[in-house]
Amino acid sequence: MSIESRLSERRHVLLELGFATRRVGDELHGSATIAPELHVPGTGHLRTSILATWADTVAGLLASLVMHPRVPVTLELDVNLYRPAPASGQVAAIGRTVKVGRSVFVAEVEFRVDDEPLALAGASFMVAPDPGLQLPRPLSTDMPAGTRRLATPLAERLGCRRVRPGVAVLPRTDEVLNAAGTVNGGLIAVAAEEAALSLAPDDSLSFLGLRYLQPARVGPVTATATLRGGVGRIELRDSGSEDRLATLATARTFGSATAR
Repeated sequence: MSIESRLSERRHVLLELGFATRRVGDELHGSATIAPELHVPGTGHLRTSILATWADTVAGLLASLVMHPRVPVTLELDVNLYRPAPASGQVAAIGRTVKVGRSVFVAEVEFRVDDEPLALAGASFMVAPDPGLQLPRPLSTDMPAGTRRLATPLAERLGCRRVRPGVAVLPRTDEVLNAAGTVNGGLIAVAAEEAALSLAPDDSLSFLGLRYLQPARVGPVTATATLRGGVGRIELRDSGSEDRLATLATARTFGSATAR
């Protein structure tokens, strides 16, 4: 059974983003069309967290080829944009393996829109500690874009709410879980972005980096951001698990660059 088939059983949000992947030699390529539902609220820019989600997907599939049948889990993930993301166009992602170590796998993902460079992402993975977690046999890295698309803006589809300035909450549902049964690392990036941008209306992120400290198993995930000089620090806690710190994120807004 393919990864796409396993996700479709739960009507996973990732399958509504229109992102397709295919193996090209040693690389993994991804593609998608930018839709309004993927924009930062109040702007005409593609979400940086969407690029983080797609980078996590591409790099995670590359990691799966090495770690199979064990499940890879994300340790770190970051996205650097060269310019504000456009409102429309065709996104191409090119994923490459950087390092295969005994315990850590590293990949990078280049993003282009309509053949113009947009961003560079990096990600590292380790094997999930639970040996009982197994990937399907055989493993397929080719995933079609699927026929379903978001009918509402992404944050609304996820149920991710800005509860007050600097705070966003992402509920744990079957539609946002990864193969390990915890909240998908790429979608956690959406909560981090929502918390940061609630303090910078009408802006978008030029950088988003996440360090995954422990899985968010229970939820909801509560993201709390501070923003100084356009640089954000975001704590993402598993509220249902004694408020434990699950992910620590940093961000930078494009507005901070133009203000100087």
